[in-house]
Amino acid sequence: MVSTAYELCVTDRVSKLKTKYLETKPTLCVERARVYTEVYALHEAEPVVVKRAIALAETLRRMTIRIDDNELIVGNQSSALRAAPIFPEYAVEWVLDELDEFERRPGDAFYPSNESKRALREILPYWKGKTLIERGTALMTPLMREIHDSGIIRAEGNLTSGDGHIAVNFEKLLRLGIGGLLEEVRGLRSAGGVTSQEGLRAEQFFRAVTITLEAVSEFIRRYEVLAETEATKLTNGAPRSRAVARKQELDLIASNCAHIATHPPESFYEGLQLVYFIQLILQIESNGHSVSLGRMDQYLLPFYEADLASGRIAEQTAYELLQSTWLKLLEVTKIRPWTHTRFSAGGPLYQNVTIGGQTPGGEDAVNALSYLILESVGTLKVTQPNLSVRYHRTMSEDFMRRCVEVISRGFGMPAFNNDEIVIPALIELGVELDDAYDYSAIGCIEVAVPGRWGYRCTGMSFLNFMRVFGCALRGGYDLESGKTFHAGERLEDFSSFDELMKAWDRQVRFYTRATVAIDTAVDTALEENVPDILCSALVDDCLGRGKTLKEGGAKYDFVSGLQVGIANLGNALAAIRKLVFEERRIEPDELLRALDNDFAGAQGEKLRQVLINQAPKFGNDDDYVDGLLREAYESYIDEISRYVNTRCGRGPIGGRYYAGTSSISANVPSGAAVGATADGRKAYRPLAEGCSPASGTDVLGPTAVFKSVSKLPTAKITGGVLLNQKLSPATIEGEGNRAKLISIIRAFFDELKGWHVQYNIVSRETLLDAQTRPEEHRDLVVRVAGYSAFFVTLARDTQDDIIARTEHDLR
Repeated sequence: MVSTAYELCVTDRVSKLKTKYLETKPTLCVERARVYTEVYALHEAEPVVVKRAIALAETLRRMTIRIDDNELIVGNQSSALRAAPIFPEYAVEWVLDELDEFERRPGDAFYPSNESKRALREILPYWKGKTLIERGTALMTPLMREIHDSGIIRAEGNLTSGDGHIAVNFEKLLRLGIGGLLEEVRGLRSAGGVTSQEGLRAEQFFRAVTITLEAVSEFIRRYEVLAETEATKLTNGAPRSRAVARKQELDLIASNCAHIATHPPESFYEGLQLVYFIQLILQIESNGHSVSLGRMDQYLLPFYEADLASGRIAEQTAYELLQSTWLKLLEVTKIRPWTHTRFSAGGPLYQNVTIGGQTPGGEDAVNALSYLILESVGTLKVTQPNLSVRYHRTMSEDFMRRCVEVISRGFGMPAFNNDEIVIPALIELGVELDDAYDYSAIGCIEVAVPGRWGYRCTGMSFLNFMRVFGCALRGGYDLESGKTFHAGERLEDFSSFDELMKAWDRQVRFYTRATVAIDTAVDTALEENVPDILCSALVDDCLGRGKTLKEGGAKYDFVSGLQVGIANLGNALAAIRKLVFEERRIEPDELLRALDNDFAGAQGEKLRQVLINQAPKFGNDDDYVDGLLREAYESYIDEISRYVNTRCGRGPIGGRYYAGTSSISANVPSGAAVGATADGRKAYRPLAEGCSPASGTDVLGPTAVFKSVSKLPTAKITGGVLLNQKLSPATIEGEGNRAKLISIIRAFFDELKGWHVQYNIVSRETLLDAQTRPEEHRDLVVRVAGYSAFFVTLARDTQDDIIARTEHDLR
């Protein structure tokens, strides 16, 4: 069945809700911080899992709730629209330090009231010495702490914002309901014992889950009562017809909430509302982002089909409910330290919804709900959800055409992940076949099996490849920090290019080991200080094992860090090999002086132009540079494969590391921490994003880029191979040009085994105008990295980076 969703439009209700969001300035909410502080102070002796369950439960009982006019899906994260809650258990020093600077940020600004500032200055001092970041930093050895502070490796986001990067088992939630989950936990508690340490810990976990699920049920019932209350207020205050209609809507909201507070949903509307409530509460429980919704077109399909068949719902109604849900996702707001914000420019939450893909039997899983979700996202054009399509070679031309038509609307969605490489890669890791076929995108482009995979399938620490390469050129000396963490030889000492490659190999292996050491400290602190109870209860098989996710409760647990500056590394290697060692046009000491001085003076600029124009560049299907990059990346991949995470051997399948290129907007701040590089890049300019070519260097069109990217060891980069491409709107106007783009994408995925691709379809002129007249472009959405953001909320350096990316035509 093919939906007629393309004929649907944004309703007046949805348009008003979107406008209200865009017109509301972000601010802060202190309610969660106040409740958590009170609960932690009152229950200091309780086990941490129980203490956190009590704190969440008390927050859900006491926080302000509201149902705004026009809302059909209800539930709010904080006391006001676009008010970011504060999560003091993670970190507080940055909040106090930046409190008066939030509204002066160059991007992602917040506008807290003076009352909120006063309250936070009273509340937050309690947490001094008790926060996750203090514990995690204390667990690092002095050397690892020094390396982390240098910026070569960054794990700040994990310490200030928690884990996330997960999708829970929504299918089980919909099947059992809150009441069914509670019954399961009660059965496990009655069957367990506390005569061993393991049994005692399991009992405390089950106690925490019980407290949490009961609080979730009570929270949902609060909206039942509120909806009933609001319905009784509708008298002569609004036009009679509108009042009657709204009362019916509120009555239905109340009925939905009354049912799903304990029972499994029985309709599409109830199912969608329950999914949103859980998605919301997961992000009240934890400050981690990339909490994703998995394969929504699969687990909600039975409800949708049954409602359509019975006449209980019309396609237009389901469409409006979906768009109402997307706007509720958009409302979830997080505030991060400015240093971390630069790695996640635009305030993304990365709440990924995945559609398409295959069944375990290899059949096309695209269905009517897939079409409806696609079109509902495509006409609303906001930043949430982060929509991904699972591509496979038997996907219909009609669905591909509809995907490309949505892409042409210019807001960076959907992105494509390729079943043809992802599924075999997962099976190679040890993932069972049925589970591998059930994977979804998590956050940006990374993948995991929803409801069976632990935290951080990607998103561990960031490793700055160009800082590491600078160390390889300078005998281990890091120019930016002025320190030598791992000594070696300098470029002038090498008699051949092979010796430089060996120096890179030694340095990158050292820093790879350092990332694991830092990750281990961070993960240990997360396990001991901020276990997430609701999230653990909804991932298999935490309940069966009586363990939280960080203790090893998930069925699978593979993780990756993020490597930044990939294309720059290949370009720098190619330039040095060709111009220094083969053609000897540049002397080694001459190159190092130019890099140290940022190509100062006429001679420095002349040398820079040689590096830019006389050496091959990644992204042009040139084996010379593509092969060098692959070889250099293999050093990292080989080394990281030797290590395991803190859950290894404690229950999950895996517990291993792999590579990942989904570096979000980290290319900008990572570049700001790197001096001039041997590819001709000036000091402190952005690095290349994801595995995309460096801006302006891919001159032979998108197919040449595809060929270069396909030469990376993509089957081993299971954390995701993120490729951004930028096309002018005119390039894909008309059915003929869109058919051409579909053919190119199919060739990339089917023949070259590409992992991922996503598109920015926006003109340079539009972006420049948005910089000049932001008030006229407040709804302009662009693809930043593995996510989209409102362009005018971005800091100028990130805007400039997007503008500078190569704009291709279809050749």
